[in-house]
Amino acid sequence: MIGSDIETARNFLMRDQLVAIPTETVYGLAGNALKEEVLVKIFEVKKRPLFDPLIVHFAKKADIKKYVKDVPPLAEKLMDAFWPGPLTILLPKRKNIPDLVTSGLSEVGVRVPNHESTLMLLNTLPFPLAAPSANPFGYISPTSALHVEKQLGHDIPYILDGDATEIGVESTVIRVTESNIHILRAGGITAEMLAPFSSNITFEEQSNSAPASPGLISSHYAPSKPFKIGQISELSSKYEGVKLGVLSFSEPHPCHLNKILSPSQSLNEAAKNLFAMMRELDESDCDLVIGELVPHEGLGIAINDKLKRASK
Repeated sequence: MIGSDIETARNFLMRDQLVAIPTETVYGLAGNALKEEVLVKIFEVKKRPLFDPLIVHFAKKADIKKYVKDVPPLAEKLMDAFWPGPLTILLPKRKNIPDLVTSGLSEVGVRVPNHESTLMLLNTLPFPLAAPSANPFGYISPTSALHVEKQLGHDIPYILDGDATEIGVESTVIRVTESNIHILRAGGITAEMLAPFSSNITFEEQSNSAPASPGLISSHYAPSKPFKIGQISELSSKYEGVKLGVLSFSEPHPCHLNKILSPSQSLNEAAKNLFAMMRELDESDCDLVIGELVPHEGLGIAINDKLKRASK
């Protein structure tokens, strides 16, 4: 059921049920982050492997300190600068965060989402929410309530409708050590935005069976149709006679179905449209979808990461 009633969403969560919630990034599949039986439901509904950690969502920065052991000064500055917003920070967890949240790791990813409805909901709850993206594991992340309903509507009692998401790609995940910022997952907060806070920003590419943060497994964001990345003109000529779908950055291409991320070459617009357009192509009658990388700067780094993980 899709609705916009905060109290209804709260009642389901208080009864240990799962609810899909809107954020500025993508829709999340939310449940009580402190109850293992609820966390198990999240993994079961998503068909998510237990070794893939979850992010915990809070109403405000002050709520986090009773769940983590330490917040470094640089992390405090980043929280003040970017929260509410698409930045997840890994911090050493206290024992009241179940090991199931972190897949047995010592750090928990925490953030304050920037969405009015979800912040209102969080403020009514006596617990934080674990909330990975509200889609079956490995598939394209949802950016609208209807996307969630199509994939998980029969498995959860309520989808809190907050309209289409503003950013469209997941939160950036970082680890902070003294004056250093280590980006584990590219997302809505770019390296350029973080640069004023540290002269030492590093990246980690990880896609193995023991990820340190969500979204690092190589099968994330995979569509069901074959999806290939490269030069569109070269790929088009290679697959002549195939009912072809094309996901292009800014230019139109002759094909069966062409989705253009941003005719104005805006990386912000491209990020917002990415998952929705990937989904449209995947649900179309195309036999094969091809796409191209976008400029590898700013939000383009996160977009390209999702495109590469989706290709096969």
